Amino acid sequence: MSRYARQIALPEVGTKGQQRLRAAHVLVAGAGGLGVPVLQYLVGAGVGTITLIDGDAVAQSNLHRQPLYRMADVGRAKAQAAADAMASLNPDVALHPIVDWLTPANAPALVAQADVVLDCADTFAASFTLSDAALAAGKPLIAASALGRTGYVGGFCATAPSLRAVFPDLPRRAATCATAGVLGPVVATMGTMQAQMTLSVLLGLTPSPLGQMMIFDATNWRMSGFRFDAAPEPARPALFIAENQITPTDLVIDLRDEAPAPFRDTALHLQTGSMPDLALPPSGTRIVLACRTGLRAHHACTTLRDRWAGDIALLALPEQ
Repeated sequence: MSRYARQIALPEVGTKGQQRLRAAHVLVAGAGGLGVPVLQYLVGAGVGTITLIDGDAVAQSNLHRQPLYRMADVGRAKAQAAADAMASLNPDVALHPIVDWLTPANAPALVAQADVVLDCADTFAASFTLSDAALAAGKPLIAASALGRTGYVGGFCATAPSLRAVFPDLPRRAATCATAGVLGPVVATMGTMQAQMTLSVLLGLTPSPLGQMMIFDATNWRMSGFRFDAAPEPARPALFIAENQITPTDLVIDLRDEAPAPFRDTALHLQTGSMPDLALPPSGTRIVLACRTGLRAHHACTTLRDRWAGDIALLALPEQ
């Protein structure tokens, strides 16, 4: 019997739908708690080609929410360990692992070759970088996030507004799984919904998940959702850049309070509160705002917009 017999039996799939899945190319950014169920269900469904990018290594503290990996995988590159596991699950699928971090430098090319993009990285900088690249390329983006006992998943870009349109106002500080904790099944629920939305997009099912947000609350046992088809795009978004995309004419500002010195000799080392008093550069200069996650830079950009009509870029710096 065919591996895919049970899903081919669905009238909205059939043999033609299965052929569409076989011909599809999906980009998955992140092989962690969201990426693990995404990979398992997309590979299981027979999505023909999957490019997986993740620069992290398996750690023992990951295993409670990333059960694809085993103790023997600790220390291995997640992308490669996941690719090996998926090869044993379904050899029909071509899974191309990339052991690297997603950046504004490599994102456009990776997004361009995919039919659907999945944000499983669950970081502010990676999510907005993927959204910007998907919006520019007209590609659908399925993004999710999970923390504690809550999470969300949504379909963005292509025929729907971008992530920036839905989240124009961001918190001053963002908690992470390391600081706030998370339960494994919550992350898995969001990742499974990402896989379902992806299959729906690839199969052209209606109603489309693009423009749809779903919110899961495992504290109060609620699942809710809303459409955001009419959400307006921000007028002047500050895009993320990679460090190697800084030019000699840029005014670079390092906003990291936790760093003893700026990350490059030519950068100013300022606090976010200094933005209202910043001496503005000559017209035509690009201002690059850098911090660890990009969140502090985002808020500094919002402050600068009241005084500066020129180009502003954001830079997320890795921990040193």
